[in-house]
Amino acid sequence: MKIAVVGATGLVGTKMLQVLAERHFKITELLPVASEKSVGKMIMYCGQEFPVVAMQDAVNAKCDIALFSAGGDVSKEWAPKFAAVGTKVIDNSSAWRMVDGIPLVVPEINADTITTTTNIIANPNCSTIQMLLVFAPLHKLYTIKRAVVSTYQSITGTGVAAVKQMQDERAGITDGPKAYPHPIDMNILPHIDVFMDNGYTKEEMKMTLETKKILDPNIAVTATAVRVPAMGGHSESVNIEFEKDFDLATVKSTLQKTSGIIVEDEVNNNLYPMPITAHEKDEVFVGRIRRDESQSNTLNLWIVADNLRKGAATNAVQIAEYLVSSGIVKSHLEQN
Repeated sequence: MKIAVVGATGLVGTKMLQVLAERHFKITELLPVASEKSVGKMIMYCGQEFPVVAMQDAVNAKCDIALFSAGGDVSKEWAPKFAAVGTKVIDNSSAWRMVDGIPLVVPEINADTITTTTNIIANPNCSTIQMLLVFAPLHKLYTIKRAVVSTYQSITGTGVAAVKQMQDERAGITDGPKAYPHPIDMNILPHIDVFMDNGYTKEEMKMTLETKKILDPNIAVTATAVRVPAMGGHSESVNIEFEKDFDLATVKSTLQKTSGIIVEDEVNNNLYPMPITAHEKDEVFVGRIRRDESQSNTLNLWIVADNLRKGAATNAVQIAEYLVSSGIVKSHLEQN
């Protein structure tokens, strides 16, 4: 496979390269792509150095797959150009997620929405991915009516600038660029992405709308997204109301049997999911599984995942793996 990684020098792009290597994705030619100022910089991959190339050069190379993590504006401009030369684009930004005809994919749930004519595939929001991986098997059993979610999201979801801001604050450095409008160290911000006319942030509305597109348009989701000074991953407190009553033991056993989920729910041993233990893991961790005693047919859960891995890079690489395993993308050898 000839693979381009667009945004290769960023947090998610770097993680994409790491995950491609870990999962032994077969690459015959790698093109790291970044902004003009990074062109020529060397990127290390599997013990070899690869030069960063410009966007147009990567388009001209007619790669088999391009993994994008360079922001919405870049994706809107360049994803169609890659697609026009036959490259399958997997985009990590929000640019294409809600566009009709563009599959929004969590491979374990809806990989079958990708067809041979699909040119651009959208990677969902990180918080949506981890939540829906848990929702999907429970929805099949009990039918989810409504979910109330509060997120506790790592600063790594904002990027390198946010990590630097927190490190500077901890070191007592007050000058320099800021990723947030307020201090983040020793603080939490109920503010992720921009505020919209309805009083919700764009991040909160992503979780609402993406759930409907990926899983079921009849599921109602209301969210409050919060930024916390953590590094390892995103956490979510989720309250799920079902159409049918549920058996708690069946809920736990179902989640334990679901690929990509690890149940950590032994409160007597202080075992529950945490960002620090989810860090650098691909699985979604679930714990604090308990019945909501204030309302019938309602369940409380605590969900944690590494937002740079399953929430971004790993999900994108899994989509690429599906493109290959399903025969939608064929290697150069197969094409010849």
